[in-house]
Amino acid sequence: MPWPEPAGHRPLPVVLVVDDAPDTLRMLCDALAGEGYTVLVARSGEEALRRFEMAVPDAVLLDGVMPGLSGFETCRRLKAEPAWAHVPVLFMTGLADTAQVVEGFDSGGVDYVVKPLRVPEVLARLSTHVRNARVSRLAREAADVGGLGVVLLDAQGRVAWRSPQAQGWLVEAFEGDEARATGWLNEAAAGRGGTALPGGDRLLARQVGAAGLGEAMLLLQRERAGDGAWQGERLANAALTPRETEVLSWLAKGKTNRDIAEILGVSPRTVNKHLEHVFEKLGVETRAAAAALASRMLP
Repeated sequence: MPWPEPAGHRPLPVVLVVDDAPDTLRMLCDALAGEGYTVLVARSGEEALRRFEMAVPDAVLLDGVMPGLSGFETCRRLKAEPAWAHVPVLFMTGLADTAQVVEGFDSGGVDYVVKPLRVPEVLARLSTHVRNARVSRLAREAADVGGLGVVLLDAQGRVAWRSPQAQGWLVEAFEGDEARATGWLNEAAAGRGGTALPGGDRLLARQVGAAGLGEAMLLLQRERAGDGAWQGERLANAALTPRETEVLSWLAKGKTNRDIAEILGVSPRTVNKHLEHVFEKLGVETRAAAAALASRMLP
């Protein structure tokens, strides 16, 4: 087990800058180094992919239009690799065409800056995305350690990340068919989700909220055969909103309406309204019945 890092000695963020223009590379390298980043450089899309094979950076500043492999295609290839898909990509482009901006986001980019670059803007945007990516990485690592089945879908309904436990269950349920698994996950994000596993078990999925702009986070649950006549499916198919799920989760932990209101920063009356909707969707009439159902399925 590695020794913990001393306080105040976190690794420096690593940024990969990809551009075929030497002047742009020089300017960005100087600015980023001055802000404490470790900078890697690539002059083409092909070279950027080779850099990833040697070291995965914390973020990428990527020229959208380059000879050979374009920045957009480079981004698509990065996002197609599960081990690299979590890295935020910020596009640099001199194109003001809306279609090019849309293509950048469609290929998996999280942001863009327009050339000629304004260095303070680049640094501000980069800092935000690096920080958010590190928070997400810590959450993913916690899910891995806890053995949770967690899946993150991006704005286009593609699998952006999945925990090892989720990967194992999906392979088992869909026999490695990625298209079928992704289609099922998108149905689950819309409030429907339940499929059979070998041996008679069931794999259930429910959306637990938004993880970012247009992204959806799903929690997968394996339910053993004969376990309460699939009561978990009843909860998974209830199509609770993220807020209703939060309220139900605290209810299952024994909290009163006033407690839940204080935790969520809303009024007790609002909590009561959410519970009315929860009871209706679950088909129960009492707090005890809802809590009993939820305690088996909610974390």
